[in-house]
Amino acid sequence: MIYHHLRNATVVIETETDFILVDPMLGEVGTIEAFTKERFPPQRNPLVQLPNAKYKLAKTTQVLISHQHADHLDEAGIKFIKENNLAVTCSVLDAKNLKDKGLRVVQELNYHQPEAFLGGKIEGIPAQHGYGEVAELMGNVMGFYIELPNEPSLYLASDTIFTDEVARVLVNYEPEISVIACGSAQLDQYEPILMTEEDIVRFTNLNFGTTICNHLEALNHCPTTRAELKSKFKEQKLNHKVWIPEDGESKEF
Repeated sequence: MIYHHLRNATVVIETETDFILVDPMLGEVGTIEAFTKERFPPQRNPLVQLPNAKYKLAKTTQVLISHQHADHLDEAGIKFIKENNLAVTCSVLDAKNLKDKGLRVVQELNYHQPEAFLGGKIEGIPAQHGYGEVAELMGNVMGFYIELPNEPSLYLASDTIFTDEVARVLVNYEPEISVIACGSAQLDQYEPILMTEEDIVRFTNLNFGTTICNHLEALNHCPTTRAELKSKFKEQKLNHKVWIPEDGESKEF
């Protein structure tokens, strides 16, 4: 498996047989409104350009969509999926809306119900997008646990805080690779809507395999930086368990 990190939560997972695009935010800088206008500078999103990924995107055969927030599926991402008639896997709770947008949804997942996927299996994992009451306002989100032939097991946690459901996957499934959103995103009101640095450390300590940190330095409501995370992991002696990719960086597992 080769993990190609593009930007924010957008990634291409290359296997022996497929290129799987996850949560495509493919638009130009500033094409999405600012997510916070008071707590942090009101810059439009994304803050950074999409790295040159034409080769990887052109080979895409499947798309995974964890939820419908614009930083995981923007207008450019929708256009790309439609123009290439790509097969989409998503939560059953998002399926109708995505179909209404013209996407070819071929697989609708329920939480906790494994299904066949590319010769292996995929399971929808509940994700809680925030601490406290803000989680309900943020809507449904689905993580994915994936096992494919001759590939390391993969847990895409998506936008979530550290919950019992998240811990269950780490303890019971022992994924070899786990991907978590680490920007500690916050809106103008409410508590954070992603894991705090303390919970990122908790996750990494509990994780059997490698933790990949994404959702960094691409959006105006995500204050945590790569440098801060690296310092935190060094302090906790967890560097050997973590990869914090730069935009456009790839790594083989």
